[in-house]
Amino acid sequence: MNRLLKHFKGDPVIWAMLTVLAVVSILVVYSATGTLAYSKYHGETFRFLLKQLFFVFSGIAIAYVVHLLDLRFYQKLSKLLVWFSIPLLLVTMAMGANLNDAARWISIGGITFQSSDFAKVALIMYVAHMLAAHQNDIKELRVYLKIIAVVGVICLIILPNNFSTAAMLGLICVILMFIGRVSTKHIMLTGVGAVVLVAGFILIAQATGFQKHRIATWEKRYHTFVGDDKSNKPSKDDTFQADQSKIAVATGGVFGKGPGNSTQRNYLPHPYSDFIYAIIIEEYGLIGGFIILMIYLALLYRAGVVVKKTDKTFPAFLTMGLILLLVVQAMINMGVAVGVFPVTGQTLPFVSMGGSSIWMTGAVFGLIQSATRKIAEVKPAAKEKEEQSDAKPEKEPKEELVNE
Repeated sequence: MNRLLKHFKGDPVIWAMLTVLAVVSILVVYSATGTLAYSKYHGETFRFLLKQLFFVFSGIAIAYVVHLLDLRFYQKLSKLLVWFSIPLLLVTMAMGANLNDAARWISIGGITFQSSDFAKVALIMYVAHMLAAHQNDIKELRVYLKIIAVVGVICLIILPNNFSTAAMLGLICVILMFIGRVSTKHIMLTGVGAVVLVAGFILIAQATGFQKHRIATWEKRYHTFVGDDKSNKPSKDDTFQADQSKIAVATGGVFGKGPGNSTQRNYLPHPYSDFIYAIIIEEYGLIGGFIILMIYLALLYRAGVVVKKTDKTFPAFLTMGLILLLVVQAMINMGVAVGVFPVTGQTLPFVSMGGSSIWMTGAVFGLIQSATRKIAEVKPAAKEKEEQSDAKPEKEPKEELVNE
């Protein structure tokens, strides 16, 4: 076991959390796909178990391979990846698979994946690189414009088909810029600009009919969640997902119904992805739900602990940005399940069923561990150098004493 563990560099606590999420994913997805297996595959429940096992283990393998490469390679690659993500998003918008009037998926070589997952990681890598490269002139307007222009373009392309992802990604980039000491007035300008862009997009869409179905979906979800007007009172069909999720949470109680005993998986749309947290609470109770919540919060805390150990900017910004991506997405998924947020399409990172999403999350963990590995290598080297410099004055008196 020790021989195996020595090959896994980086932070051991983060590796442990990834392992726990992997086990939870296999157990809950196997349970949540029971109804789907009986309705479409004649009760072949092991079909989804084997599929999820493959995705989870391949995701861990991706994390392992990614974390082995030197962080300087990713720093150099960040600009290329972010520029590649822009045409990829545009191609997805024009030619991607359409679901609920949203083109989010694209197929390459027979593998279907959500291009925004790639763009999220690429953009955070780019912002971390730019913040690290311009710490000496970070307050200047030209530096801010270099960063925010790319952030704005990518979020604006994602916006029509995936509002929640665009808003989440923009928020994470703003938080990262705040951590990176970007001028406060520039950050405030970003907030104003975001409101103007979204409002402008909605007005143009309503006037031209462009993406009118998506605008209608946003409005319906807003009124369903708020219930602010009798004329816009949602029907039972509009609130079906949220209602079934609340039933799952309410009937789970403190200790849950036990693994595999969910009943709401028979009624909830996508219980194995968008609403998997509701199934977790139904089967494992509030205790199980609280443990999952604490794992993601512990990831955020651990990132802070690791980052405090280094004065290297790129590893620090990259670690915080990617951890924020995982944690904020997890909070949105869990918030939707318990009725805190409107219904969105955000999955629970490395827990929800999926191929490309688990692979990209595995790559995110690998990047985080590559950064923490760099941080771990920097600290002992600095400490050894300090000890050597401290030891020199002690040696000189001893040599003089011997000479006497």
